[in-house]
Amino acid sequence: MKVKYLMMLLAAMLMVFASCDNSSDKGGKKPPVHKKRHSKSILTPTSSGNPYEVMVVCSDSSFAGYVGQALKEVLNRPIPMLPQDEPSFHVSHVTEKHYDRITKLFRNIVKIEVNKHYSEPRIKLERNVYSDPQLIMTIIGPTENEISTFITEKTNFIIKYFSAEEINRQATALEDSHNIKFNEKVYEMFDCELYIPIDLNKMKVGENFIWASDDGMSSIQNICIYSYPYVSQKVFNRGVYIALRDSFMGANIPGELEGSVMSTNRDFVTVENMQIQGHYVQEARGFWEMTKDVMGGPFVAHSQVDTINNRVIVVEGFVYAPDKMKRTMMRRLEAALYTLKLPGKEEREE
Repeated sequence: MKVKYLMMLLAAMLMVFASCDNSSDKGGKKPPVHKKRHSKSILTPTSSGNPYEVMVVCSDSSFAGYVGQALKEVLNRPIPMLPQDEPSFHVSHVTEKHYDRITKLFRNIVKIEVNKHYSEPRIKLERNVYSDPQLIMTIIGPTENEISTFITEKTNFIIKYFSAEEINRQATALEDSHNIKFNEKVYEMFDCELYIPIDLNKMKVGENFIWASDDGMSSIQNICIYSYPYVSQKVFNRGVYIALRDSFMGANIPGELEGSVMSTNRDFVTVENMQIQGHYVQEARGFWEMTKDVMGGPFVAHSQVDTINNRVIVVEGFVYAPDKMKRTMMRRLEAALYTLKLPGKEEREE
């Protein structure tokens, strides 16, 4: 597609927001003010590095050998459900000699330790040792060959642990700084709270539906929330989820061309059952597209039951960013999904 045409489509999408901005703070109930659940010691330095960067500490020979190869294969594994292959993490390397007061401040660290006193490999986890936030994962084993095999066996654990750590950090940051008007509207309509980035400041309200977007010109980041009655556990089915998603998105998110609406690419949707703070959540990932058009991109969504009101609450983040890498944008939106507080959830957590 020509760049000029893409810009016209982007401008049209932004016009939809501009003409339907319901961000007024007049009336409606306000969400409660919660106590912060975290604090940072003034004596602990702030960690260095960007989100999803991992520094490996080991010898040059280890990094060039089986251990380094195994780690790079794990940490560079492509993120699922993105249109381009993008690695899960950015990997850097320092030797023990250069693991000093500066490099020790890095936010995510993997240390390799060969120790013949260990009968088998294991993982040691430490947080906020030299900086905050920080996770140090030390992989210890009797030989490098055994460590490299162990790393491959623990691929999912390593990826999910560092990913969960970063998501938690970003979600915690959103508690301190988020779009207040959007949160107030969510509380007014759904009796829930949802913290989204401040720059997602365009808002459209529909029936049991709110859509927020940023002012991006070459890319657009979006979050929406909607609800429907909870009938039975059968609603947490891939086919049912897609049908309901198409219904809500088709009714609330129009395309540039007449009769064009958002829909789901049914060939590329995965659903997974999860537990978040002890509550069942269905996570869905896939690709959205506009009917009668060529616009599209990735999405991630969480669905869970509001037991007090006997309904399902769905929160979704999706991106339109042609010719751009989408890893950072999608992870930023995904972190916001984890901030959802259902009615009564705060009390249950306490």
